Amino acid sequence: MTAWLQERGHEVNPKRVRRLLRAMGLWAIYPKPHLSVAGAGHRIYPYLLTGLAVNHPNQVWATDITYIRMRRGFVYLAAIMDWYSRYVLA
Repeated sequence: MTAWLQERGHEVNPKRVRRLLRAMGLWAIYPKPHLSVAGAGHRIYPYLLTGLAVNHPNQVWATDITYIRMRRGFVYLAAIMDWYSRYVLA
């Protein structure tokens, strides 16, 4: 953005452009790291739920573990959800 503005004759500093973009809630678009790509030598397991019709409770459960940043460290949150009802079971 800074280079584009400078090409058009505006005298701008990269820090000023960064500050104004941040104030407007905008950020640059750039390629994100490919974290979901399997490494060399790692086995890829098949997704067993492909084509499965979930039509009654307790047929399929999903789990997720995440962490929440707190002032003095992290708190881990684990959830188990029923796919049919979308209720969090635990």
